[in-house]
Amino acid sequence: MTPQTAPGAIPAAPPMIELTDVHRTYGRGPGAVHALRGVSLTVARGELVAVRGRSGSGKTTLLGLVGGLDTPDAGRVALDGTDLAALGEREKLALRRDRIGFVFQSFALLPVLTAAENVGVPLRMRQMPVAEREERVALLLSLVGLGEHARQRPGELSGGQQQRVAVARALANRPALLLVDEPTGQLDAATGRDVMELLRAVVRGEGEGTEPVTALVTTHDETLLALADRVVELADGVLVEHPAAARAGGAAPGGS
Repeated sequence: MTPQTAPGAIPAAPPMIELTDVHRTYGRGPGAVHALRGVSLTVARGELVAVRGRSGSGKTTLLGLVGGLDTPDAGRVALDGTDLAALGEREKLALRRDRIGFVFQSFALLPVLTAAENVGVPLRMRQMPVAEREERVALLLSLVGLGEHARQRPGELSGGQQQRVAVARALANRPALLLVDEPTGQLDAATGRDVMELLRAVVRGEGEGTEPVTALVTTHDETLLALADRVVELADGVLVEHPAAARAGGAAPGGS
């Protein structure tokens, strides 16, 4: 029987991310790679969830499925209550443009553009008026601590600064969801922690007054896990959730 909502009550909002028994395999036969094997995961609005696991454990595949960049072989992927399988390619494109911000491990900045121009690319795609776009870009660069570096190109910035530009760009369209792939993989420990703390601050603050920002972050960096609200681990395509006590003490079983 379907639960009934009491008269006058506000229906509970669906989780931002909901994966149900998701499978994804690449290739066939003996050489097939089973990237995800029956993964189920729910992420609430305003939650920062870290996904840990060795290289090749399925972390990037998971982000691709959540972001609508890939399609599962079986199972269900839903964002904000919408089953991605029910969307056409044009609808998925609009979803990624308007609701999701991606931060890639390689930064993926355009080398010929300044920091400000890189951040403004998503806003140009939406044809935001110039004055409004420049105001938004300046606000975002200030948020990530790069207000004085707006005119510098990626080659003139450190790795940590480039990653901050990438975070600012991901926030340009006020996304409800951030998908972040190994944000500290190319950074030293101190800079990596700064970037992770920035992401946590974004989840806590960027969405204030509108809707909370949710973040799903892949990382194998043990020192960063304590900054997440929750930690799950992928091992050979299978998802395991670790209690807070396990990660507070450092390494959790099976990770690296």
